[in-house]
Amino acid sequence: MIIRKAPPRQLGLDEPIRHAAAHKRPVTRRDFLAQGFAAGVGTVVAPTVFGLFASPRAAMAALSPDLEALRATCGIEVLGAGKIPFICIDLAGGANMVGSNVLMGGPGGQLDFLSTAGYGKLGLPGDMVPGLIDPTTGLSFTNSTLGLAFHSDSAFLRGILEKVSPATAASINGAVIAAQSENDTGNNPHNPMYGIYHAGADGSLATLIGSRASDSGGNSMAPAGMIDLSVRPTKVDRATDVTGLVDTGQLANLLSVDDTVAVMEAIQRISHRKLQVIDPKQDFPDPKRTTVNRNEVVRELVNCGYVKAADVVDRFGDPTSLNPDLDPDIVGASGIFSQAEYNADAEFRKTAAVMKMVISGYAGAGTITMGGYDYHGQGRATGEVRDLRAGRCMGACLEYAARRGLPLMLYVFSDGSLSASGQVDNTADGRGKFMWTSDNQSTAASFFLVYNPRGRPQLLDTGPGGAARHQQIGYFSPDASVARASSPAANNVNLLAETVVLNYMALHGEQGQFVQKFPRHGLGSAALQDSLIAFNPIVSGRIS
Repeated sequence: MIIRKAPPRQLGLDEPIRHAAAHKRPVTRRDFLAQGFAAGVGTVVAPTVFGLFASPRAAMAALSPDLEALRATCGIEVLGAGKIPFICIDLAGGANMVGSNVLMGGPGGQLDFLSTAGYGKLGLPGDMVPGLIDPTTGLSFTNSTLGLAFHSDSAFLRGILEKVSPATAASINGAVIAAQSENDTGNNPHNPMYGIYHAGADGSLATLIGSRASDSGGNSMAPAGMIDLSVRPTKVDRATDVTGLVDTGQLANLLSVDDTVAVMEAIQRISHRKLQVIDPKQDFPDPKRTTVNRNEVVRELVNCGYVKAADVVDRFGDPTSLNPDLDPDIVGASGIFSQAEYNADAEFRKTAAVMKMVISGYAGAGTITMGGYDYHGQGRATGEVRDLRAGRCMGACLEYAARRGLPLMLYVFSDGSLSASGQVDNTADGRGKFMWTSDNQSTAASFFLVYNPRGRPQLLDTGPGGAARHQQIGYFSPDASVARASSPAANNVNLLAETVVLNYMALHGEQGQFVQKFPRHGLGSAALQDSLIAFNPIVSGRIS
């Protein structure tokens, strides 16, 4: 007699994953995060003293003319670092990235299709593989609405398209990177944010923001050679964490913003005149005339402190200017999220806090960590609904950049990956696809999307294979395994992070500075580096 086992029960969107005894029990915080027992939060890095109050994106307040000239001297710049905002999404646990989501092909690029058995390992039955036509819709199973090709029923794609407008979608392109990484561990050095910082990204209130109080700010580690603990992340996962970054003092509560600025300007002028009385280069025997330390740092702090304070009160005296909960582009009748879905889902609120800070220029780069992506053994539906939510968060970031008229590089990665069996999940959320059954690091990959308000980013078309080989960096073998010799990133996660940073610099036309900024890199010659770059530059100079 044949006994048919019932398919696994679909887990709730935030329900933790409890694997069978064969799977290791969660021990570390990373294990709990991957299986959804702990939530991923966001993180902020404390800024340096002289970069504290410079907003790269916001127009500056009109200080009095006699103080305007002090802005550059005091480190207050209208455009700050002026780099492209960078957000990465860390899906903790080993999510499916390609085949059922982004397409990954052979040496010829995304549309150099794999074998039917290979797509089966990536979760797709033989009648749903790319290259075929969906008999229900009459459309191809390949969708290039975002430039980068996805499976037409990708949960990531469906989520993104829910949140972006058609105009935004038309100005997006992306690239996928074949890259093997270890399963179920935070020891993969995936997180490139320190490298993005070394490439020039910075913010007015924080340098980097991310998911945890770890050295990387996320679930996965940062490459050791990129880490700079002077910009180590600090947690942020809600609106109050964002607004709490600025304290304008009680004066701003007692007076109007305009009056507070005027008082601080007056104090600066008085302080400056006091400094003029004292010549810091000469000795004064009278101790009453040497109350100010002659060190130039003290001189600069006294002279600039109230200019910066006046500037920050003018721009942030009303803390609602920082609050994502009150941003009509983010939440509400005309927002990216409805009020109901925003109130119901902490992942949306966390995404809003990070994207508000990074895209507004308050932070240079940020990580959004989402837990619960170790979803094999739970049927197909559990993974589909979690991928759909991740896609909505990706789409929200891209759409917010569009509404602010600013470019964005969005990078998505996970620790390891998984593979499917031939068992179909025919539930509504399973969508007739194969169930995920086991960890499988050989099917791992990462991808990034780039939004450009001036129009869709254009792929490089140099070298063998042209643009198709620049949209897919490395490739899979026909059986859906990473071809480990196909690029430096394919079998070395450190070099995957370097490849992402190289692409970020190339968007600014600064790939020629990569060797200088990262002298110990492992990406080989200039010619090899060029083959790892997806796009032509989308900005020149500083963005506004």
